[in-house]
Amino acid sequence: MSTMTEQEATEFRQKCVDFMDTYAAKSGKAMPGIDDQKAFLAAAAGAGLAGIPYAEEFGGGGGTLAHEKIWREVKGNYRMMDTEFIISHGMCLPMVNEYGTDEQKKAYLADMISGKTMWCQMFSEPGAGSDVASLQSKAELDGDEWILNGQKVWTTLAHKSQYGIVVARTDPEQVKHAGLSMFILDMAAPGVEIRPIHQIDGGSHFNEVFFSDVRIPKDHLLGEYNAGWKLATAMLMYERVAIGGAGSGKINQPTFKLLKSAAEESGKLQDRVVRDQLMKIYSMETTKSMVAMRNRAEQKAGKTPGPGGSLGKLFGSNIAWKMREIALEIAGMSSIAWDPADASGAERQRIVLNSFQSSIAGGTDEIQRNIIGDRVLGLPRDIAVDKGVPFNQTKVGTQA
Repeated sequence: MSTMTEQEATEFRQKCVDFMDTYAAKSGKAMPGIDDQKAFLAAAAGAGLAGIPYAEEFGGGGGTLAHEKIWREVKGNYRMMDTEFIISHGMCLPMVNEYGTDEQKKAYLADMISGKTMWCQMFSEPGAGSDVASLQSKAELDGDEWILNGQKVWTTLAHKSQYGIVVARTDPEQVKHAGLSMFILDMAAPGVEIRPIHQIDGGSHFNEVFFSDVRIPKDHLLGEYNAGWKLATAMLMYERVAIGGAGSGKINQPTFKLLKSAAEESGKLQDRVVRDQLMKIYSMETTKSMVAMRNRAEQKAGKTPGPGGSLGKLFGSNIAWKMREIALEIAGMSSIAWDPADASGAERQRIVLNSFQSSIAGGTDEIQRNIIGDRVLGLPRDIAVDKGVPFNQTKVGTQA
C-alpha cells in the first residue's frame, strides 16, 4: 500500500470499526480466553488487519505504519482482544522480522501473525535478572546442531507457547556481553521442561524452563553468532515499548477510566482526595501516551526502539503503583479480593494484584532509571568491576 489519501484513511478506519464491531463484541464483559484471542487474530489476519506493517509475502498485511496507527486507535475503543500475545507480537515478531533470514521469516511469521503459534522470550535466570548478561545457560555446537543446557525463570506464557526466543552463552572466553547468541527454540523439543509458577492472583503466567541437552538445528540461530547481546538489547526495548506503550495509539487514560468507574460505584467520586488522586493518574497516563506516540514515530522512521522505551515502561510502572494506592483508598480490601462471578470486579482486582510485577517485568525501575540517566541525560555509568574480564573468570552464579 502507498501513502493513504484522506478518503482512503476514512475507508480504512471504517473497515477497522466494522471488524471490531463484529469480533470484539463477542467477548462480552469477561476477559477473552486464549481460544477467543486466537480466533480474533485469525480473523484479523484474514481481513488484512493483523501484522499490518509486515510484508505480505510473510503473512503480513503489507500496509504502512499509518494504517497500523488507525488500527490501534480503533482497537483502543474496544476490549483488548489479544492480551496473551503482547510478547509474541510485541517482541518476538519484530525480532524475527528484523534479524531473521528469509527462510526463518517464511517458516514462522505468518503463523505468528495469525495467532496460530504463540511465542515466548527466555532471558532471565536465577542468577541473572537485572544483570542478564551474566546468564549461564550455554549452547555448544555439535555438527549441524546446537546443544542447549541451563535454566530460565519468569518466562511469561512458556506453557502456552509453541516457540520461544532464547539467549545462551556460546563463547565463555569472551567478556560476558560478547559471548552470547540468540536462538529460535521449539518449546516441544526433547529436553525442554516447563514448570508454571503460581502467582498471588491465582494465575500461572510465569514459568521456570529447564534445558537438558536440547538439540537446536544450526539454522535456528537468530542473527549472527556471538551477537546475542545486541539482539537482546533490541528485544528488551521492544518489550519495554510493548509494556509501556500498549494501547490505542492515541492519547488515552484507561486506568483513570477504570478507577473513575470504581469511585462512582462506591459513591466516592465527589471526595476531594479521591478526585485529586484521579487527576494525578489522568496526567500520568496522558504523558505516558505521548511518550508511546513518540516511540511509535521512531519505529515509523525505521528505528529500533531506543531509551524512549524505558521512559514509557517507567511511566507504566509508576501508574500501576499509584493505581493500587488509589484502588485501596476507594475500595479497601475488596480491591484485592473479589467474587469470581463478578467479571468486571475480577478484572480490576487482577490489575491491582499484577501491579506488583510492573516494576520488575521488562527490567526493574532501577534499570530503567540507569538507562535514562546514561542514554538520555548523559550521566556517568556505574562502575563495572568485571569490565574486560572473560566470562569464565568472573564470579557469578555457580561460578562464584
